[in-house]
Amino acid sequence: MKSITTVEEFNKVINSENKSLIKFQAGWCPDCTRMDMFIDPIVKDYDMYTWYDVDRDVLPEIAEKYEVMGIPSLLIFQNGEKKAHLHSANAKTPDQVTDFLETVK
Repeated sequence: MKSITTVEEFNKVINSENKSLIKFQAGWCPDCTRMDMFIDPIVKDYDMYTWYDVDRDVLPEIAEKYEVMGIPSLLIFQNGEKKAHLHSANAKTPDQVTDFLETVK
């Protein structure tokens, strides 16, 4: 998963024709650490997405713009449009993440 660290990089990624999945997280977040422990097999299984990582404390303006109120959150973008958003309250287990990804295929 590649980290996005600038607004310019974020905008380039989301404006692509490719489907991008962006995980918003922070180093201090225990739920984010837990997600990191189970996310790798999911990334491999859902390789139709290009996976990215954004630290919401590094790019707070992006988190605010796309209504990331809690972390971890998963957002899917294509052609500059937010297609789906898995809010943090529903992103606690591998099953919740895969169920979300199955519904947006």
